[in-house]
Amino acid sequence: MTKDELRAELERQAQRYTEVYGGEVVTYAAQPDPERKPWRKRSNFLDQQFERELEKIEKEKIEKEQQAQADAAEDADL
Repeated sequence: MTKDELRAELERQAQRYTEVYGGEVVTYAAQPDPERKPWRKRSNFLDQQFERELEKIEKEKIEKEQQAQADAAEDADL
C-alpha cells in the first residue's frame, strides 16, 4: 500500500465516519521527537585529581591572603 493509497483510504474512512455516525474527525500533527540532551563527559580519575589540586591551590591562596591581611592589621596596630 502506497502513501497515496493510504491517504485515500483514511479519507474514505473519515468521510464514512462523519456521514454514518455524525462524528467529527480531528487530525493531529505528528509529535516532534524529544530533544536529546548534549553528551557530557564523565570525569575520570585524572580529572578528579586535577579538580582537587585546583581546589587546594585556591584554598592556599585564600589562606595566604587572609594571613597577609592579618599581618597588615597587626602592623597597623603597632
